[in-house]
Amino acid sequence: MTIGTTAAANPALDAWRNLVDLDRLAAWMDARGLEAGPIEEAARPPGGTQNILLKFRRGERWFMLRRPPLAAHMNGSETMRREARVLAALADTDVPHPRLIAAEPGEDVLGAAFYLMEPVDGFNAAVGLPPLHLGSPQVRHGMGLALADGIAALGRVDHVAKGLADLGRADGFLERQVGRWKKQLASYAQYEGWAGPGEIEGVEAVGDWLDAHRPATFKPGIIHGDYHLANVMYRFDGPELAAIVDWELTTIGDPLLDLGWLMATWPQADAIASGATTVKPWDGFPAIEELVERYAGQTERDLSNMRWYGVLACYKLGIILEGTRARAAAGKAETATGDALHNQTLGLFQRALGWIG
Repeated sequence: MTIGTTAAANPALDAWRNLVDLDRLAAWMDARGLEAGPIEEAARPPGGTQNILLKFRRGERWFMLRRPPLAAHMNGSETMRREARVLAALADTDVPHPRLIAAEPGEDVLGAAFYLMEPVDGFNAAVGLPPLHLGSPQVRHGMGLALADGIAALGRVDHVAKGLADLGRADGFLERQVGRWKKQLASYAQYEGWAGPGEIEGVEAVGDWLDAHRPATFKPGIIHGDYHLANVMYRFDGPELAAIVDWELTTIGDPLLDLGWLMATWPQADAIASGATTVKPWDGFPAIEELVERYAGQTERDLSNMRWYGVLACYKLGIILEGTRARAAAGKAETATGDALHNQTLGLFQRALGWIG
């Protein structure tokens, strides 16, 4: 079915049409020899992401396009350039990732930088589990371990040899963290109506603890930046990862922060007991301690300070999520979403306080 011939388009699902001119995209693909003919069966895949994903067929080949949304608070084109650069560098590694086809760093074609990648043959566990994974606690256990395997593989990539040394500033990475995110939190004061950081219990105590207990050294590498269950896709035929996705926060720094992020976002006992988890059923998934142990068996990095990385992840993610609450207070985001993410922020700081005890 060719785009433009459908009878009843869904306005919400069809919003991508304002950001992706299919005729201009087809001409761009022609210049690169990427199949021929009309772009057909274009549609957004299921699953939420602030960036625009569009799956389509041209000729006998399927493509996935990724471009930024219209959002004043983010530099979407730069994000696309960074993502494409990292995906290209990962091409000959054992890191599961979407395969890059071609990238456009300029903004003349679609109004923003974008890239094309191979569609991933896999599923997002946060959207739902297929029968094999739904019916086996053992498979779900392997799914959890596969998460540790994915970032262990990423942490082993030599970013200098892959030409990514200038992707981020490794010098002083750990020293900058608390100050950077404290400044980010303070910047939310620009949004009229935001109640301020006083509503976040532990925000000062956690920041002070992080500065006082910071690891002295680390080995730089690639960081995904937002590593959790909803940002990976799994294979249909087993527990292994099909791809790590959503690379918009990727940089060079301390890869142990990805493991800390997994610790910060992993469901706690109360969420598991109440069924308040994004992936169901949860029984079979390993505990945080087992994820850390799995990672430890695949790295030469020093994991003796893993609690610090988990606390830092709580601090950073909590502050990021609070930004939506601040924008919602000023009428620039949905109130319900802002309130929900604020509650997550409170939970993250409670987890951090429990770890620093």
